[in-house]
Amino acid sequence: MEAEKDIATRGVPVAEAFRVESLANYQEGSVVSRQIVRQEKGNVTLFAFDEGQGLSEHTAPFDALVHVIDGEAEITISGKPVRAKSGEMVIMPANQPHALKAVSRFKMVLTMIRA
Repeated sequence: MEAEKDIATRGVPVAEAFRVESLANYQEGSVVSRQIVRQEKGNVTLFAFDEGQGLSEHTAPFDALVHVIDGEAEITISGKPVRAKSGEMVIMPANQPHALKAVSRFKMVLTMIRA
């Protein structure tokens, strides 16, 4: 199947269980990202943020779902800060400014649906 071939080229196991947090390691003073799935209708990306690192305020034309899988982040959406810890999720609505900052080292899976 073409989608499986596309996913497999990213080095992500297909049709088997894997630990998503192992796909990107923390790097001192950096934000690391690893795209897991890239399709016309949406993407799934793993991010690893060192403490104090973040993404500056921006907007996106689509809703996005943040799933924190390690550590803690502060996500600011339209000026409102939201703390999210490992195991928690935050929906960032389309067209609303948002920013992320690592309270401690943290990893998140970002799912963006374009349709």
